[in-house]
Amino acid sequence: MRKLLAAPLGLLGAGAATFAYASLIERNWFMLRRHEVPVLKPGARPVKVLHLSDAHLTPGRTRMIRWVRALDALEPDLVINTGDSISHPDAIGPFLELLGPLLDRPGVFVYGSNDMFAPTFKNPARYMWRTSQKDYKKRGGTPNLPYLELGAALKASGWLDLNNHMGRLKIADLDIEFAGINDSHINLDRYDAIAGPVDPRADLTIGVMHSPEPRNLDRFAADGYRLLLAGHTHGGQVCVPFYGALATNCGIDRPRVKGLHRWNASWLNVSAGLGTSPMAPFRFCCPPEATLLTLTPPP
Repeated sequence: MRKLLAAPLGLLGAGAATFAYASLIERNWFMLRRHEVPVLKPGARPVKVLHLSDAHLTPGRTRMIRWVRALDALEPDLVINTGDSISHPDAIGPFLELLGPLLDRPGVFVYGSNDMFAPTFKNPARYMWRTSQKDYKKRGGTPNLPYLELGAALKASGWLDLNNHMGRLKIADLDIEFAGINDSHINLDRYDAIAGPVDPRADLTIGVMHSPEPRNLDRFAADGYRLLLAGHTHGGQVCVPFYGALATNCGIDRPRVKGLHRWNASWLNVSAGLGTSPMAPFRFCCPPEATLLTLTPPP
């Protein structure tokens, strides 16, 4: 009898240990990813861009709040937030605390679906064969999180709202043109509102979105945006060693589920994000992250 029970009990113990690691350790093991991106014109001085995404903040995430606030010491020239910032109606104050001194720096933002709709429990295994997009259609179209108050607070700090909007900022010595879309995951993206070739007089052009859907990435690249930033995927959230992400929860291919890659003539950075849905509070082989992009002239 002991021999018969040994194997299943061993598997049960290994599973419990893996879940404890994924939910208690790796989920709070914040990492800074660094990349150099050669998108500036010859002779321009480097510019540092801090890319934040998918905090899914709920009250009480003090470790995340302290870690992100400390990123101000990197002295970024620009902060870009690609959405899913909150997951609780009382999270706006904590999210502003998380940004802290970063709010005094130039910034831009878009929303993600979880800024508008509180998370609900779903079977995580379903991401293996479909995205969560259909779940929002079943819930109806009335947001139950205070995303407008979140946007108002960010705009009050001087950040640009790029939800189906364009904007312009002077960053260091650069005239940067931005365009962004609201979340395609819940069909709020309206690329036609920002469509058209980039201004050739701009020193740099950046496209911002939450979910990296190929149909929008193709249009940003075709219009001439040199740098594209997105989040949403959580880098797969649960990855297999030597294989990578099991799912992307959108149309992007698995090899580009996180990190810096080329997309046609553009550069694309997909953030693996800072958090997780509070209904699925674990990560495995995919630690939470922020990204510091150092923009440079070509070598």
